[in-house]
Amino acid sequence: MSESTNIQDTVKRIAIGADHGSFDAKEILKTYLTNIGYKVTDVGTKNNVDKVDYPDFAAVVAKKVTNGDCERGIMLDAAGIGSSMACNKIKGIRAALCWSDKTIINSRQHNNANVLTMGTAQHSSAELCTMAKLWLETRFEGGRHWTRINKITALEK
Repeated sequence: MSESTNIQDTVKRIAIGADHGSFDAKEILKTYLTNIGYKVTDVGTKNNVDKVDYPDFAAVVAKKVTNGDCERGIMLDAAGIGSSMACNKIKGIRAALCWSDKTIINSRQHNNANVLTMGTAQHSSAELCTMAKLWLETRFEGGRHWTRINKITALEK
């Protein structure tokens, strides 16, 4: 993409996933996002009892974004680190592990992140909701940042 490319930055559809340890936070975040007007596709996990592996759900969230089913994705695990690593293995994904307003804003304005990963062991459900809303509402600045996005994309080839 070039600087002149007109990108669609309106978000209506979000894929969300979590491992068993983050299931409860996912359910709260899913309800919150639905209540403020987003169409949320829950890719699992379906409970907090059965032990599951976060890479399985991270891959599904990422693929929902790359195939166009959703404009953005959110993946939760205890630290958010492993989910970020897993999501970033999918071509076309720029997953950002965020933990503050500054990292949220930077990930969108400068890096055009299309998947947000967060650690549920570090944040309350209310904080996760606030950060997700900020991330979904923050727009990519384009301009000088396109050169860097193009370089990131080139690494996938």
